[in-house]
Amino acid sequence: MIEKLMPAGVASREMFTNADESTMFPEEAEHVRKAVEKRKLEYATVRYCARQAFAELGIEPVALLTGERGAPQWPSGVVGSMTHCAGYRAAIVARSRDIHTLGIDAEPHAPLPEGVLGVISRDEEKGRLAELTAADSTVHWDRMLFCAKETVYKAWFPLTRKWLGFEEASITLATDGTFEAKLIVPGPVIAGEQVDGFSGKWIVGDGLVITAIAIPVV
Repeated sequence: MIEKLMPAGVASREMFTNADESTMFPEEAEHVRKAVEKRKLEYATVRYCARQAFAELGIEPVALLTGERGAPQWPSGVVGSMTHCAGYRAAIVARSRDIHTLGIDAEPHAPLPEGVLGVISRDEEKGRLAELTAADSTVHWDRMLFCAKETVYKAWFPLTRKWLGFEEASITLATDGTFEAKLIVPGPVIAGEQVDGFSGKWIVGDGLVITAIAIPVV
């Protein structure tokens, strides 16, 4: 599914089952040695997906450890993003000469748990969700909003190394499979210019909603 969201230069892999723990590098296995089995399998599988995507780009497989704020530590010259939820794991990667930053998130296509929307949304976003639901009630737009916000953070962090709160980006979802994220705080500098937001894409299928951001080098 994620291939439909990616521009040229981005390799992707997704799995609906888990890879074996033996696919982890020793350093990775040590990092999650004390974790519960579910966490170990998620950790192993998204890294297996990433290395499968590496192979498509001719990048040697390496250990992918967890860095600051839980972000994966990609090898020099590589950008990427990972996601996992119930029954789904995926990774997208690219060379930094082709793509400035990547972000991806997947969620079950179901309503958000009660109380979550009020925590993650801005007032103007709530109004937009009502309009979207009136236009297409088959989509769980509240869940997609959450997914898009997670994706914005994943694209933002490698560029800034700073936290971005849910309230610091205003998302406008569109029924055509796209979304726009306007940053409420000063944006990162990309290719010498400060940006004030990101453009992304979304897709619904197989019981999932997936959102993605890729900013090509032009």
